[in-house]
Order: sequence, then structure tokens, then C-alpha cells
Amino acid sequence: MGCFGYRLPMKSSAYVAFLRGINVGGNTLISMDDLKKAFASLGFANIRTVLASGNVVFETSEKNPAVLTTKIEQKLKTRFGFDITVIVRTAEQINVLVASKPFKKTKVTAQTRLHVTFLPPSVDGGLKVSERLKGPGYETVRVSEGELCSVVEVSANGGTSDLMKVLEKQFGRKITTRTWNTVERIGKILETSI
Repeated sequence: MGCFGYRLPMKSSAYVAFLRGINVGGNTLISMDDLKKAFASLGFANIRTVLASGNVVFETSEKNPAVLTTKIEQKLKTRFGFDITVIVRTAEQINVLVASKPFKKTKVTAQTRLHVTFLPPSVDGGLKVSERLKGPGYETVRVSEGELCSVVEVSANGGTSDLMKVLEKQFGRKITTRTWNTVERIGKILETSI
């Protein structure tokens, strides 16, 4: 409180919300303009969407990602009528991930796909890469508390969908995956926000 009894404004922090499964395969269609309006109605500022696959960068004075996740999921349900899984990360978490260069030892070809799967807080942070996360054409190369970084070699025998099935079986459906290019793009946007 200030000396005259009013609250001093809190410094805003930048976040990114990753929404699972919107605008994919013709399902859960939400325009980016409507999505921005939903986020604005929560009092968030400097809202930017990244691609149309459910990536929203925003700023707020709220410091608890769990509170933000609940607020966003509830707003999306009431506004659009869909139960949408939301995973929130701080700008710092995304910047640390990008700076860690998890794919620096990966030889990339035209068939290589680099993915980051974001895990909810309920998933045990002490996970180790297990044999169940390796298969024909895919491998998880890094596991941290909040994400898995995986490499897929697309071929006639398999691809990204095979990896997604394994990850959902291992961690449940409250996860969401982005390409490394998307994560790097979000990282560049966040650099200008902090």
C-alpha cells in the first residue's frame, strides 16, 4: 500500500500461454482476434498471438502461473464453449529453454522435425528419458521439469503422430507440443517484452 492507502501499481511480467488443440485439423476453431479479446477481458496487456495454433504472449501483474492457467481455461470455456488445456510459461522459462539449445547436437535433414512438448505442473519433474520414449523414427533428447524435447525423422514408417501417441500414453492428454521454430519465434517476441 502507498502512504495514502492506495495500492502502488505492480510491475507486469510477460508470459506465454500454449493452448492445446485449437485450429488443428478443423477442430476447436477460434480466430486469433477473438482469442485476443478473450485475453484482454481478463485484464492482460500487450497481447500477441503467434501463428494460429494457440500461442499467446501477454503481460500481467499476476505472479502465479497456476492462477493464470485456471483463469484462462475458465474464460475459454465460458466464451467459446470448449474445454481447452492451457499451459502457461514465464518469459524467463522460455528464454532459458531457447538459450539451452536442446537440439545443438542434432543433425538436421529435410526429414527432421524438432518438437518441444510442454508438460503440466502435475507431471513428476524427476522424469528420466526412458526406452518408452524412443522408437522407430523418434527420440526424446532432453527432459526437464516442464518440457520434453524430441527429434522425429519423418519417413513412410512413422512420424510426428507416432511420437504424439507415445507421449500422450506416457503423460496424458494435458500436454501440448510445438515445433522448435515456433518456440524460438516466441522467444524472440518475449525478448522485446522483458
